Amino acid sequence: MVEPRLSVRSAKARDLAHRLARRENRSIADVVERALESYEVRQAGHEPASTFYSRIASAYGVEIDLEAAIRGARQVDSGPEL
Repeated sequence: MVEPRLSVRSAKARDLAHRLARRENRSIADVVERALESYEVRQAGHEPASTFYSRIASAYGVEIDLEAAIRGARQVDSGPEL
């Protein structure tokens, strides 16, 4: 079965994808996929887990147990009053 193809009409985008693929020794599809995933993360406002953990480690200077921090801040919801 033939894989789906992405058609790009922008010569600038095509040239940039080819240049990045050659520089990183990756396929053009891989470069485009990674760029789009990065764009999606930036637009959604989420940061990758590796970035989050390195930011937390640099802010606090030590490794923290996130599970313990989450458990410590949990509160039991009594639910709706009927």
